[in-house]
Amino acid sequence: MMKKIIVVLVLAASLFSCTDKFDTGFISSLKSTGTIGDTLYIQQFPQWKGFSNPKDMLVGKDNFIYVADTDNNRIVMLDVAGNILGTLIVKHPTVIEQDFRLNLIICAEFDTLISGSTVTFDAVYKVDLVAVSHDINAASLTKVLPATSFDLLRPDRQYKGISVFYDNSYFIARTGPSNSNNIDPDNSILEFINKKRADGTRYDSLSRRLPLFEPLGTGLLSANGINALVALKSSTKDFIMGLTGNNSFKVQWMQFISTSEFSGYVSKLDAFDSELMKINKFKEPSDLTFDNNGNLFVTDTEKDSVYKFNQFGDELESFGGIELFENPEGVAFFDKTLYVLDSKNGKILRFILSTELE
Repeated sequence: MMKKIIVVLVLAASLFSCTDKFDTGFISSLKSTGTIGDTLYIQQFPQWKGFSNPKDMLVGKDNFIYVADTDNNRIVMLDVAGNILGTLIVKHPTVIEQDFRLNLIICAEFDTLISGSTVTFDAVYKVDLVAVSHDINAASLTKVLPATSFDLLRPDRQYKGISVFYDNSYFIARTGPSNSNNIDPDNSILEFINKKRADGTRYDSLSRRLPLFEPLGTGLLSANGINALVALKSSTKDFIMGLTGNNSFKVQWMQFISTSEFSGYVSKLDAFDSELMKINKFKEPSDLTFDNNGNLFVTDTEKDSVYKFNQFGDELESFGGIELFENPEGVAFFDKTLYVLDSKNGKILRFILSTELE
């Protein structure tokens, strides 16, 4: 049974400040959504504004916040107080991640001339922040994809998700309309590994396309319209993906297993015994993140909602609605705070569990 949760929308300054203890006795006098549950998400103020159709955000492993400010064609770097520290110009960024060497990995776009005409391609970039002492204004982009001349024959391919693993390998989710070729269909998950040259410099190499994921699948192990990826915070190659294609299971938890008989991915959760895997539970899952306890947050852009699940796929607390945010695209968690990226209104909202307030 889903446990719904109240979200406080208006917390008057006359009642308490963000650092004071919240008296839950005030709850009956505050505007809220949902039905009464055991836990509340308390909205923090001010909201962080000034973005244009932002599509993704993360709290990096360096504890800085990064926002893919999509229609402003930039990555914005902030501190945890919301102060802007710098920007990186890149065309139409939509996804951003960070590896354990503190490199940013970005899905974005670039233009190039082909036969005298400008053609726009999706691209994957890597940004070495350590090389510029984390001065993102001075950072440069290194293109990872497109990687070959063949890629430039496919301007309709898009890169939609990134998951980074403990060994700095990472997956890129790719989508597109051409999926009849079994060798290289557009709908795929690509694995990149980090290699070292003889001179000590490093580079990313495309290792493989993950096998067994059906490009037009409507069930488990599908690559049909992958829209989000996230790796677990552990020394595994397990990951979770969100899909927007024709699939009943729009969020799938993939577990890597290796035995004498089989090596590859299987669904961790029972498709018929998990609220996370409930048929048609989601409409358009847009982002995924974990908290420090291994709980999973999922944003659904179409439903204007954020969902929380435990490691068994049980739904814990969920909240949202257009009164709170519209088209939530990005979600991140850091230091007891949940960050939700309101794409339509160009702002970041922050929430803290009432049980965390002192």
